[in-house]
Amino acid sequence: MSELTHLDHTGAAAMVDISNKTETKREARASGKVQTTPQVINLISQALIKKGDVLATARIAGIMAAKKTSELIPLCHSLMLSKVSIDFKLQPELGQIQIESCCVVSGQTGVEMEALTAVSVAALTIYDMCKAVDKAMCISDIQLLEKTGGKSGHYLLAADK
Repeated sequence: MSELTHLDHTGAAAMVDISNKTETKREARASGKVQTTPQVINLISQALIKKGDVLATARIAGIMAAKKTSELIPLCHSLMLSKVSIDFKLQPELGQIQIESCCVVSGQTGVEMEALTAVSVAALTIYDMCKAVDKAMCISDIQLLEKTGGKSGHYLLAADK
């Protein structure tokens, strides 16, 4: 197991010094799922949720969250993001919404936390907008799918996971 990078020589929490790292293009993709009912998926797809356009609102919330990740996660560096995208796949027959984010930066540190935060807040926004019709929704399977760039190179989630 590799050494934890957010601890100093005494074991205290510390922000990683990235000043000597090479600036490279870095990209991360993350995903998550909202489990609800087929009826809620139909309400969303027909724009019948009283609070408004659920997916448009969740997309904006996810993008805003990615931009504010360093304000939410104590040891994250603030990044000048080049791109943030949030995509949704509705699966009415399963009562599911699949969420995928992609974050890109040219910088000295990765964007995994931004991609994960974007998915998390998009899912929470869907919950908030739909809770009046389904309080039993479940947010799950938030995970890093892929990351590129930086010293550690390419990571791709194993297909059998």
